[in-house]
Amino acid sequence: MISREPTLERLATAQALMLEPFGLSEATLQQALGLISQHRIDDADLYFQTTRHEGWSLEEGIVKSGSFSIDQGVGVRAVAGEKTAFAYSDDLSEASLLDAARTVRTIAAAGQNRRIKVDKTPKVAGSRLLYAPADPIATLDSTAKVALLERVEKMARAKDPRIVQVMAGLAAEHDVVLVARADGTRAADVRPLVRLSVTVIAEQTVAGAVRREMGSGGGGGRFGLEHFTDEVIRSYVDQAVHGALTNLDSRPAPAGELTVVLGPGWPGVLLHEAVGHGLEGDFNRKGSSVFAGRIGQRVASKGVTVLDDGTLADRRGSLNVDDEGYASQKNVLIEDGILKGYIQDRMNARLMGVKPTGNGRRESYAHVPMPRMTNTYMLGGDKSQEEILASVKRGLYATNFGGGQVDITNGKFVFSASEAYWVENGRILYPVKGATLVGNGPESLKRISMIGNDMALDTGVGVCGKEGQSVPVGVGQPTLRIERLTVGGTA
Repeated sequence: MISREPTLERLATAQALMLEPFGLSEATLQQALGLISQHRIDDADLYFQTTRHEGWSLEEGIVKSGSFSIDQGVGVRAVAGEKTAFAYSDDLSEASLLDAARTVRTIAAAGQNRRIKVDKTPKVAGSRLLYAPADPIATLDSTAKVALLERVEKMARAKDPRIVQVMAGLAAEHDVVLVARADGTRAADVRPLVRLSVTVIAEQTVAGAVRREMGSGGGGGRFGLEHFTDEVIRSYVDQAVHGALTNLDSRPAPAGELTVVLGPGWPGVLLHEAVGHGLEGDFNRKGSSVFAGRIGQRVASKGVTVLDDGTLADRRGSLNVDDEGYASQKNVLIEDGILKGYIQDRMNARLMGVKPTGNGRRESYAHVPMPRMTNTYMLGGDKSQEEILASVKRGLYATNFGGGQVDITNGKFVFSASEAYWVENGRILYPVKGATLVGNGPESLKRISMIGNDMALDTGVGVCGKEGQSVPVGVGQPTLRIERLTVGGTA
């Protein structure tokens, strides 16, 4: 059997789903782009998308709900200078597509910008093969999906009699996109995405007082539901149960300026929020980020290297091609403490005189693209976790985080630790609850004094929000020691 090159195969899949059934053709795409380019613009594209999503949830030992949805449509965009005109439709007819094209072409005023010529010779965009173009919804039947959630419940309750409630969710998505650009570029992607989440509540009574605590675990990525073997499920359950039982024994967190050790993996969400957003091109082009105009300057301690990498196989944040038809890349943002570059989409890259970095992302066809992170992580160093903890005289060791927020204009962040421990004279003494980390992203980078050799990525649970749009992302880091970080506690 002779198979087509993967990029061509994805294009054929997208055309079969979103063009051919609606009477659309290459000629129709060129006609729509031609209408837009009748006025003076810098860029134009069409973004077709069809998404099938299925979700199941379990609570109190029963699978209580299941859902299935299909969404499809096209987004039409014209860019002139810094201005963007955008229209979208969930009707994939020729009439709706051309009507949207006529609507967005009004963006450009006469005499401004340049008139782009629609290339009538389509060319296939460069792309990658990072995950199989499978439909994850079809990888297990309904009976097997229900049984999977029931196994989660059984495993969690068997771990400890103090587990009194188990909640679990299973989600699968099959996303197909097609990008047609005015320069003739044609790109497509077939994106599977799955996720299994586990939340448990533990309860114990001490001196007549009932105490309840919660723990969570889970993961996923761009593969099928068969990934969730008993071994994988058990690791998620162990994480959730450990978090809940640990917090049953927790004491009020201390407050003050302390040495803080961050664990590997998911704690990289702090790096994502406090630093990653500040390195996105739109904020830096406008001068609103604390990192604006600082390329080539030291912004972190020596040894700190931060990457945004959309090319990791099967990872939640990875993309074969971004939502503007540009192949994903491995981008070094900070190298040995020196700022090297920003995350870019096409518009901000053009306005800043640099190349796109494969980070043009959008939530759906109904949203405009913008520079967004993929998998953002810090490389490891040369210290063991044991060595780092042993160096702490008095401080906090945070291994898991809940919510947080950051102001990219000044870099200030606030994060709540969902699992943390008090460390004294190099020994972990007891778990603490209610610890909040308060600091400044750029300043915290400069206060990193030890970097572990245990870099790990998260298990595949990250969702990033920006300007009302959510996209799947990954985070990661090694164990880190940070000096003089403010801890807001309850003690």
